[in-house]
Amino acid sequence: MFEKMKQEESQKIYKERKTIVEPVFGQLKANLGFRGFSVRGIMRAGGEFSLICAAHNIKKIVHAIKQKVVSLKQGRLIPQAVY
Repeated sequence: MFEKMKQEESQKIYKERKTIVEPVFGQLKANLGFRGFSVRGIMRAGGEFSLICAAHNIKKIVHAIKQKVVSLKQGRLIPQAVY
């Protein structure tokens, strides 16, 4: 693995991964306290993970509304112009 990570192409891929995927898992652990699944089985764990992702997305939407990045009109999120 060490030799593979020395290659320039591998470093590019790893750099992208750090900015795209890993922050979300860090936020789930830090902000929601998610450390592991409390159920057994792929179907149940998938359901639990879906619930955790939904909670994460709801928190992001609430934050965007509070910051006036979006507004809620007739059940729809409307982006606000940022100047």
